[in-house]
Amino acid sequence: MKTVFISNYINHHQIPFSDALYERLGSDYTFIQTEPMEEERVKMGWGLDPEKIPYVRFSDREEGECRRRIEEADLVLAGWTRRTDLFLPRLSSDRLTFRISERIYREGQWKAVSPRGLAAKYREHVKFRNRPVWLLCAGAYVASDFSLIGAYPGKKLKFGYFPKLRLYEEDRLFAGKRDDVIQMIWAGRMIPLKHPEYVVRLAKELDDMGARFLIHFVGSGPMEGELKAEIARLGLASRFRLYGFLKPDEVRDLMERCSIHLFTSNYLEGWGSVVNEAMNSGCCTVANARAGAVPFLVRDGENGLTWEDGSYEGFARKVKEAVKDPEAVERMGRAAWRTIAEEWNAQRAAEACLEFYEGWKAGCPSAFASGPLSRAPVLSARWKYDEGKLEG
Repeated sequence: MKTVFISNYINHHQIPFSDALYERLGSDYTFIQTEPMEEERVKMGWGLDPEKIPYVRFSDREEGECRRRIEEADLVLAGWTRRTDLFLPRLSSDRLTFRISERIYREGQWKAVSPRGLAAKYREHVKFRNRPVWLLCAGAYVASDFSLIGAYPGKKLKFGYFPKLRLYEEDRLFAGKRDDVIQMIWAGRMIPLKHPEYVVRLAKELDDMGARFLIHFVGSGPMEGELKAEIARLGLASRFRLYGFLKPDEVRDLMERCSIHLFTSNYLEGWGSVVNEAMNSGCCTVANARAGAVPFLVRDGENGLTWEDGSYEGFARKVKEAVKDPEAVERMGRAAWRTIAEEWNAQRAAEACLEFYEGWKAGCPSAFASGPLSRAPVLSARWKYDEGKLEG
């Protein structure tokens, strides 16, 4: 079964899924990279050498071969890339294609009324609504966006990103988290949509409560200077460990020591693979329910905690509840670990894709009850607060 995954570039969020397909398909699997990784991502610790990965091909220097592989593939997975011309001709055929997409109207669904935008969406998506093209939704509100324009009717499935799965002896993992000092972690780019300032404000309130805690603050970005200044001004230096950007494996090592993961991103967050990573590490994630991955992965009170309105107050309330109940935190952390280990991981996603293809080929696409490639519900993406644009 020849399978091609085309996207802008390979990274540590896609390698486990690609490795899983390569294990099953060998040389019949190809990942086509259409551009080099941005320097900002390299500085964040994402850098790798795709030349050393046996299944990666490069459209900028072997376009003819890449086009041939796309044309001959039984299954194509098309992620985000500027080179849509490489696979759009295939979409008119009778061969199965998965389009993988984050939200197209993150800044507001009102943008769906733009005539120019609608014309572009028609050419790239709606035009193929009756062809064997299915949408893999890399975010819980993706189905809502595409429903607005009438694309992929009845063909929207849950998907996402699948960082490396770490396997643990469960009791040993959680024994290492038990401490009189509650350890928490926040990791990401320090930009407005990710609200790192919530973490500093929270630390002040927890300190005033007399809580014993330590926050591992991982990342960098435009807000880093003001955050450091605020930590110093509030006398909270002993409550934080600041690291700057770390390599993904180094972040995971820290997560293994932490009980709580703070995920403060707003609705502009496309997915948020750090949630997968924290849950795999047995953290109880406290997350904004509007952020991309959260409704797919986190069940409030079961394997993490969520708040609905994006406000600081909602976030702080949930964290304070968690800090007061370490037994509940461990229970939710264990459930989070199982969610990733048993369902939301690269191996399951790869198996689901191949099983779906075989079912589709036989005239009966597989129906998964949960996890990757289960039906993506059309969730309401309308809320009363507006936090601006993606830039910065």
